[in-house]
Amino acid sequence: MLSSHYSSYNINYHLVWIPKYRRPVLTAKVATDLKEILEEIAQSKGIEILGLEIMPDHIHLFISSPPAHAPSLLVNWFKGISARIYNHRWGAPYLRWTNSYFVGTAGTVTAETIKQYIEEQKSK
Repeated sequence: MLSSHYSSYNINYHLVWIPKYRRPVLTAKVATDLKEILEEIAQSKGIEILGLEIMPDHIHLFISSPPAHAPSLLVNWFKGISARIYNHRWGAPYLRWTNSYFVGTAGTVTAETIKQYIEEQKSK
């Protein structure tokens, strides 16, 4: 469980996105440099990286984020900032992402546990 000044939270997101045309360009030095950039972005935004796998044609990023950050904002940060930084540092071949992405949530309790907790509150 993490906390900020006004809240305690455990909000984890699984983000997946792909390079333009799903080309297998995320290998060797590109993957190493991209991992470094994603870690810089997370640190600058106060986001904890729980897991990161860079495959040749897609990225899996598992993060914990404060509740103030919408999932779409997180994806836009990681995709947009990473492409700008990578392209600024190394130029051609340019790194470009598709507009699409996947986001899933994860926490420490199941939906059934939450439902049961809410139902139990009625009887108190």
